[in-house]
Amino acid sequence: MNRKAACLFLILTMTLLLTGCWSRRELNDLAIAVGMGIDKQGDQFRVSVQVVDPRAVSAQKGAGEAPATLYTEEADTVLEAIRKITTLSPRKMYFSHLRICVIGESIATEGMAKALDLLSRDHEFRTDFYIVVSKGTSAEDTLKIMTPLDPIPANKLFSSLESSEKNWSPSMTVTLDELIKAITSEGMQPVLTGLRIVGNKEMGEMNSNVQKIDPPVRLQYSGLAVFKKDRLIGWLNETESRGYNFILGKVQSSVGFVGCPGGGKVVTEIIRTQTAIKGSVNRGEPRINVKMQVEANVGEVECQGLDLTKVSTIYEVEKKEEEKIEEIMKSAVRKAQKSYKSDIFGFGEAIHRADPKTWNSLKKNWDREHFAELPVDIKVDFKIRRLGTIGSSFLNDMKE
Repeated sequence: MNRKAACLFLILTMTLLLTGCWSRRELNDLAIAVGMGIDKQGDQFRVSVQVVDPRAVSAQKGAGEAPATLYTEEADTVLEAIRKITTLSPRKMYFSHLRICVIGESIATEGMAKALDLLSRDHEFRTDFYIVVSKGTSAEDTLKIMTPLDPIPANKLFSSLESSEKNWSPSMTVTLDELIKAITSEGMQPVLTGLRIVGNKEMGEMNSNVQKIDPPVRLQYSGLAVFKKDRLIGWLNETESRGYNFILGKVQSSVGFVGCPGGGKVVTEIIRTQTAIKGSVNRGEPRINVKMQVEANVGEVECQGLDLTKVSTIYEVEKKEEEKIEEIMKSAVRKAQKSYKSDIFGFGEAIHRADPKTWNSLKKNWDREHFAELPVDIKVDFKIRRLGTIGSSFLNDMKE
């Protein structure tokens, strides 16, 4: 009996320690933020938050309703601007499902570190959302554009960036942790994908933009933004952006071509890449060696008289691809060294790994002095694995 009483007393005592759902927040009390934009308006931060409208995206949505709502406010700090949005929104912003954060070109040029502190500090922000930079427009305007296929613009931007990185090499995904690591690193500078509006942005804000088979206004990822610490200093074009991703081994799949002797092109689909960056120091002089292995399939042949069943023909195509990819990679290095003097490739980290003692004497003036004159040797090994379902093209059988 005493044992039963003791157990009952213990159970009752433990119930006093249970707090229940004291911190609960009901779903209908929250505004689910999926997109966020940060711009600079004078000395103040202009924060835009894209919120999902659950009723509009449900199966029983009302006709003509926008699937998301954009709230914008200005304040001296990012957190103040977010809290100030409650004067416009009936619900408090909830950021745990954030998909994309757009940094305005205006704030990126001045320095975005202060704007990122809240994102890394606040417990509601996860680190799995992507960060991009608006190009030629404000972050706010990019979040206003209505998008086809995926009605919620922030979800479209998230999926499009992932798909583009996997299937086309000039763009890349960057999370908050990766960005902060690059900003604070001594041997590598940050890079973010650029986002621009194609077409008239006023038309893109209308629901009619998604009611046509060919929308007049689109959101498009375009080039890579080059930073020095947290400041935007310039852009890489499409070719240079591909070269950057080749060097860092970020290319999962892509497409390229080389010309044929008699005219036309041989198109190859890259299916696998592997890159190794090694630093070395000889008599105090640093040097970088980049070796890249590429595997590809033949995707398209536009040439007549080209016999892909011959080993010599395959070898010739491989050599041309090697030369072309090497030049693409060198163009990115030249731009970073001569135009921006910003080590976006992490060559400094490679030198640090190879010779920590020498790196300590080089790191103070690494970007402006040593990186700008750093010898970089690039070698590409390109191999064709498959020719597709046919060998030589049927174009060879066509008679004039």
